[in-house]
Amino acid sequence: MVSDDTGRGRVYGMDIQDSAIDSTSSFLKMAVDSREMELVKLFAMCHSRMEDIVPKDSPVRLVAFNLGYLPGGDKQIITVPETTELALQAASRIVGSGGLISVLVYIGHLGGRDELDIVESFASRLPVDTWVSCKFEMINRPVAPVHVLLHKK
Repeated sequence: MVSDDTGRGRVYGMDIQDSAIDSTSSFLKMAVDSREMELVKLFAMCHSRMEDIVPKDSPVRLVAFNLGYLPGGDKQIITVPETTELALQAASRIVGSGGLISVLVYIGHLGGRDELDIVESFASRLPVDTWVSCKFEMINRPVAPVHVLLHKK
């Protein structure tokens, strides 16, 4: 799951809610072996600070965002456009050539569409010579999550 046979892959996960970190940690302990678990680092912090934890020389191949609120959690605690834009900027700086930024935006809650606007605006400003931006949405389900993929050439 985490790396290839070389064992060099790493997963850095972050969330502002301790309960999300605890839940993810518990799930991983059941789903991966101890060798893989050593390759996963979880941080209770804002996604806009990802550059603070990813080593400068690390070739990042994927940055995945799951925007909105924590399922089963407090729906008042949500990701917000301002920090998401900063996080997207950081992700675009650390992802390597051939890498991907995946953004799943839940729009069915207050603030969700504003966040989608920020993601779309960011994606539309990426230079076409180095980025491919795609958006996937369900036409007949207006509040279904929207998936935005940003591929760095």
